[in-house]
Amino acid sequence: MMPVKAILDLETEPESLLTLSIDLQQLDGHEWTLQDREERRFPPPSDFLGDLGEQRNRPMPLEHRIPTMTEDVARNALVSFVNSKCCYGNKAAGELVIQDLRQLTLYRYRLETFNESRLSEWTFEPLTSNLVDGPQNGTSPRPWDIKVQTPPLFQDDTRKFRIPHSSLVKACHKCHGHGRYKCSGCQGAGWMRCVSCSGTRQRRKQQRRCQMCSGTGRKRCSTCSGRGNKTCMTCQGEKKLLHFKQLIITWKNNVFEFVSEHQLDFPGELLSKVNGENVFKDENVLVYPIIDFPKPEISLASQRAIAEHNAAFTASSRILQQNKRSLQARSGGKIQQSRQDKYSSPLKALSRQTIELIPITEVHYQYAGKTYLYFIYGLENKVYTLDYPERYCCGCTII
Repeated sequence: MMPVKAILDLETEPESLLTLSIDLQQLDGHEWTLQDREERRFPPPSDFLGDLGEQRNRPMPLEHRIPTMTEDVARNALVSFVNSKCCYGNKAAGELVIQDLRQLTLYRYRLETFNESRLSEWTFEPLTSNLVDGPQNGTSPRPWDIKVQTPPLFQDDTRKFRIPHSSLVKACHKCHGHGRYKCSGCQGAGWMRCVSCSGTRQRRKQQRRCQMCSGTGRKRCSTCSGRGNKTCMTCQGEKKLLHFKQLIITWKNNVFEFVSEHQLDFPGELLSKVNGENVFKDENVLVYPIIDFPKPEISLASQRAIAEHNAAFTASSRILQQNKRSLQARSGGKIQQSRQDKYSSPLKALSRQTIELIPITEVHYQYAGKTYLYFIYGLENKVYTLDYPERYCCGCTII
C-alpha cells in the first residue's frame, strides 16, 4: 500500500489563498486536507463489521398485563383532562352517564438505531499560549483511535475534541498579523467631518462658530474613539491564530415507528406521545426482522425498518465523491491546493427493536339528553375528545 501524503491547504479568506510552509513528512499517518471549515468523514476500523455477528444477545419476550378500564377510572381521567383546560367546565365530567366502554389494544413497533459518526474540520482560535501541540510532537492519531466516553445510549449528543499534534500557527488573515485594522468609519483618520456644520466650522444661518465641533469642523470618530484603528476581533489583538483539526463526534438515535392499523376516529400521531406495555424487546449491535407475529403488519414493518436502517447505517465504506485537482508544490513544502475526498462511513451502531401494546378505550356517554364520545389512551390514561359539551371558547387545542 502506498504511503499517504500529507496535504496542506489553508484558505483564510474567499478572495485570497495563502500558502503554508511546513515539513510534509511530519504529518504522515493519514490524509489531511488543511482548508478552513473543510469537513472529512472517516470510517471506523475495518474489523468493526466483522465483529457484529459475534455480539448478539437473545431477544427478550416480556410478560405484560393491561389493566381493565372501569367507569371510575374513565371518569377520573376525563375530570383530570377537563381541569387542565382553561375553557372547559367540570360539571359535565361529574354528571355524565357512561353507557359503554369499548377497550382495545394497538401494537406499536419501534426500531431505534443509535449510531456514532465522526468527522473532522479545521478551525482556529486566537493564539494565547506559546505551547503549541503540533506535528513536532508526533503523528496525529486517526479519528477512530481517539477514545472518548460514550454518552447514555439512545440519546442524541454531539461533542468536539481537538485532535492531538494537529496545531499550526499562522498570522491572522483578517488583520494580516497586525492585531488591529484601519477603522472603516473614519478610514484611519481618527476624526470625521462635523455633521452639524458640514466641516465649515460655523453655522450658515447664524454666522457663528459651530458649538458641536468647537469650530474645528470635525469630531472624534465614535467608531474607533479617535484611534483610527480597531482591535481585530478575529485574533482579538493577538496577531496570530492557532489552527487545529477538530474532531466532531455525533451520537444520534434514529427512530422508525409503526402503529398497527385501526378504524377509530382518532389521530394516530397522539400515540407516539404515550407509553405502552412492552411485550417484546431485542437490543443488539444488529437486530433481525420479526417473523410470524400475530399481526402481520408488525412483521412487515420490522422487515422494512431494519432494511432501511441497515442500508443507511451499516453499509460498507465507499467513496461518494472524489474531486481531483492539480497539486502545486513549491520548494520548502508549500502546497496551495489539492484533492478533496468525501466518504460515507459505516457507523458504529447499536439497535433496539420493541413491540408495545397501547391500550385505547372508547368511552360513550350521555349528558343532557345527548350522546358523546371520548378516548382514553396510553398507560398514562390521556384523554382525547372533540365534542365535550361544556366548552366556553374555541381557542384551545384538544389533545
